Amino acid sequence: MRIRVMLAAVGVAAMFGNGAAQAESPADLNDLQIAHVAYIADNIDIRYAHLALAISSNPAIHEFANTMIRDHTAVNEQALALLSKLKAEPQDNFLSQDLLKGADKLVDEMSQLRGAAFDKRYAENELAYHKAVNGLVANSFIPNIENAEVKALFKSGLKIFQAHERHAQMMVKKLK
Repeated sequence: MRIRVMLAAVGVAAMFGNGAAQAESPADLNDLQIAHVAYIADNIDIRYAHLALAISSNPAIHEFANTMIRDHTAVNEQALALLSKLKAEPQDNFLSQDLLKGADKLVDEMSQLRGAAFDKRYAENELAYHKAVNGLVANSFIPNIENAEVKALFKSGLKIFQAHERHAQMMVKKLK
């Protein structure tokens, strides 16, 4: 089980490592590119949550999925409001595109599962996804964000998403 979670985390992290001409690594992204990655990552988790609500009948999975929808939507709304205030537009980039491709594959995979197999896969993915994204935000994004308001928003969001990681970890243990 632990190995599966670690492999999933490595898989998500590998998506973050595929560079294009515009940037070599996540640390090379500018504030507007970072904002786009965060927005996409939030929307992906919302998408996973809607899938969980549609497929799972487990009340704990539903509770977690509803939390993901609520919290990720709220953070995205705050981010969009800040970008509007700053008169800025998020910028698409290699990392956003890689995240979307990976999410499409995972949704296709999880859509084929039912019952306990789906619940376990969803919980393991949520744990791996939050570990990878939280690590990226803490270690690559926050240290490199230049705008103080954007940095503050990322720090606030990270606290929320670290709580999601802990919740996902408990969910994975219960579903063993």
